[in-house]
Formats: sequence, C-alpha cells, structure tokens
Amino acid sequence: MSASKLTLSQLEQYLSKAAWILKGPIGASDFKAYIFPMLFFKRISDVYDEEYRQALEESDGDEEYAQLPEFHKFIVPAGCHWNDVRDTTVNVGLAIEKALRGIEQANEKYLYGIFGDAQWSNKNSLPDSLLVNLVEHFSQYELSNSAVEADMLGQAYEYLIKHFADLTNKKAGEFYTPRSVVHLMGMIVDARAGESIYDPACGTGGMLIESIEHVKASGHDYRTLKLYGQEKNLTSSAIARMNMFLHGVEDFQVSRGDTLRQPAYFEADGLKTFDCVIANPPFSLKEWGATAWANDPYGRNIAGVPPQGNGDMAWVQHMIKSMKGKTGRMAVVLPHGALFRKAAEGKIRKALLEMDLLEAVIGLGPNIFYGTQLAACIMIFRAQKPKAHRKQVLFIDAADQVRVGRAQNYLEPEHVERIFAWYRDYKDVENYVKVATMADLAENDHNLNIPLYVEKIIEDNLPTVEEALADLKTAWSESQAAEAYFKTKLKEFGVEV
Repeated sequence: MSASKLTLSQLEQYLSKAAWILKGPIGASDFKAYIFPMLFFKRISDVYDEEYRQALEESDGDEEYAQLPEFHKFIVPAGCHWNDVRDTTVNVGLAIEKALRGIEQANEKYLYGIFGDAQWSNKNSLPDSLLVNLVEHFSQYELSNSAVEADMLGQAYEYLIKHFADLTNKKAGEFYTPRSVVHLMGMIVDARAGESIYDPACGTGGMLIESIEHVKASGHDYRTLKLYGQEKNLTSSAIARMNMFLHGVEDFQVSRGDTLRQPAYFEADGLKTFDCVIANPPFSLKEWGATAWANDPYGRNIAGVPPQGNGDMAWVQHMIKSMKGKTGRMAVVLPHGALFRKAAEGKIRKALLEMDLLEAVIGLGPNIFYGTQLAACIMIFRAQKPKAHRKQVLFIDAADQVRVGRAQNYLEPEHVERIFAWYRDYKDVENYVKVATMADLAENDHNLNIPLYVEKIIEDNLPTVEEALADLKTAWSESQAAEAYFKTKLKEFGVEV
C-alpha cells in the first residue's frame, strides 16, 4: 500500500478500473451505488488508522488511549474495518454489508443510511471472486488525509458521475450538471462566508460544493457556510452526504425526500429561508404533485398552478419562497421552454415579472449537458434587486459561447468569464446582451424567449450586382481554362475527347 500523494489522474484511473470490475453483472447506471460506498468505506478506515497512529505516537504507544472516540472523526467498530473485509474470502458480500451497517449504527448521528441499499450479498450478481477482486483493487491505495486531498476525492466523484452518464447514455443532466455551468452559477449567486446555501434538488451535492469552492477562492473561511440540500433519489442523497464529508464540510444537512410534495426545512413561521438558493432540478417533471399545489400548505403557490405535466415553474416558485427577504438570491437551470410556453406558465411568468424578482435570463449553448443535446437557460432571481436593475430584466444570448466537440460541446473558462462579465456589467452588447424594460416585456406578452430581445445584427457584406457578375465571369474563365488543361492531359495519355 502506497502512502504517497495520489494524483487526480491516478485516482480517476483507480475508480474507472473499479467500474470495469463491476461491468457485466452490474448495470452501468448502478455502478455508483457500489463504487462510492466502497470508496467511502475505505476512506473512513484509512482515516481512522491515521488518527490511531497519531494518537498512539502522542501517548507513547498507549493502545487504549489511541482508540478513544475523541481522537476519531468516525467510530469503526470491531469487525467493521476495511481489513476485516479484506481478510474475508467466503460470503464477502455479507461481510461488506455487516461492516457498512456497523459503521452506520456506530455513527448514527452523521452516517445513518449513508452507504445506501446496494445488494452486496446477492451472489448471482456479485460472486465472492468478483468482490475479492474489487476489495483488492480498492486496497492498493491509501485514502487517508495525508495521502489524498479531500478536494481531489470530490473531483474524482464528479469525474465518475460523468463517466456513468457516458456509459449509460441517459439524460445525465438529471444528476450531473457540467462543472463549468455550476461554476458560472456560483459566481453569479456569490455565496459569502457565514451564509446559508440551499439546493432543493441537490443530486450528489455539486452545487453545494461549488459554494464552498467559491468562498475558498475569495480567501474566506468556507467552514462558516451552512449548507442544506434535499434529494429524492436514495443513492444520490447518500453520495451528496459522502461528498460533504470528503470535502471536510461539517455544518450541513442533506435530507432525502420529494421537495415539491414534502419540503424538508422549516422555521417557526413556515418554510426555512436561505441567503442563496441554487439548483438544476429535473427538467419538465411530469408527476410532480399538481393537485395539491392550488392549496399548497407551504405557501409556495405565489404566482399560480403549473400544468400537471410540467413542474418547471413549481421548482421556480418553491425556490423563490425559499429565499431570504433581503439577501436572498437564486439561480436555477431550466429548459428553454420555461421561457415561452403559454397558458398556465405564461400567467405564472407574468405574475413573477410583476413582483420584479427576475434579474436575468441567460441562454446557454446546445449539447453541453451530458447525454442530451438540449439547450438550457439559467434564470436569476433576487428577493431585492439593486435599484439600477429594478423594473428591468437582463437577457444574455450565450448560445455560441461554446467549444464545439465531436460528441459534446464545452463551456470553457473563457466563456464562463465572458458570460459573467456580461451579467456583472448589466448593459447592452450588440448581438449578445439586452436590458429589457417592463414595457418591452409587456409588449411581448411576458414571453421571455431570448431572441425577442437580443436581436442578431447581420452585417451587410453582400456584393453588388456588378461585383457578382465580375466574379461570375472570372469563375467561368477559370473553369474553361481548367477544362482545356484537363483535355490536353487526357490526349497525352492517348484518350480521345
């Protein structure tokens, strides 16, 4: 076992090989339910050993002292250590399940249910020989604090989530938002030290982690942040919690549940509110709970009832209701249809615009979300817009701000910086940015489709009729000369023409 620092490249290869070992008996879409718990189990065991060694050194070899709970972030009960599983060759799946449940129970306050519900003891899918290979594979590196950076593990998580998306060819946008898009949203929302951040559709926690990175980059103490997330999917919510621990975050809550039907966070007078609300909710969710929305017990029906077959505007209203009264700001990723669909959604847009909460609409380029060519937009809301922005909405057409790839397009750092600069400057830029007034919006029946506001100016570089005729004559002469040359060459080879 090597204690030298792992590079990100090594870690990515390490996790990819784990997926390769599982390939066959386990479907690609289920890899994360097995790989992430194993990674976290190994990490917990290695950190425990590291803490034990440090305490042993401090106490001149007192083993009882080194085992005291106060020297360990998490308790690893007897028989539940990685090495106990590694020493097992028969009924390995049962040994893994016993260890994972034992660690959860011993650390119930923090780790309850964190390892998910993967069926480790199903020998049809996971025979002992395969699990022995998997355990041996994970055993080759040490994942203690001194051997691997917590941030690097978080990055490897994101790499693997993208990897799963590519393998399964599913709508990965549902559980993986490209890091560049998350970074742009983080810059716009601009989380500050001491603030509360909330993601109502947090997936594996990428948006919350970005808030940490943003505060770190500004030179302030990210440990003062209060992070909250809710996620319906059991595996994703467990991974989000793991991700927080792997990034060294301690003041966080990730609840499992259906946010639109049963939001998780409350204060004395209703829904809990936060400084920053940020999310990429499931696009155009069908069975989202429309029947209860008209009389929503949580008071989120502030602008109307979204259609039964599309929950986009339910997410928007939930997030608005979750913003703090003065400091609250939010960024949400939505499909472009949310900007212009009519009927119920049109009425909701009109009501929200009359509240003067919408600050900006940013249209992103196509095919930057893994597994889908769909173009998305970001809507920015503020509980209290700056005076200069009131009664106005900024529209940004960033459709061409991408690097075109073979299978996918990429929002590069220079694109992110440019889009953010346009947002920050809040002024017209020909072909790209338009500050629209309330009168402009009303004139377009509160339709927010970006081309209605950002008009593309086509430069008049068309040739005159005389220039076009001259070009045609030149082309004709050149084609005649080429034909004559071709005939001459054919004759040289004895071909009559």
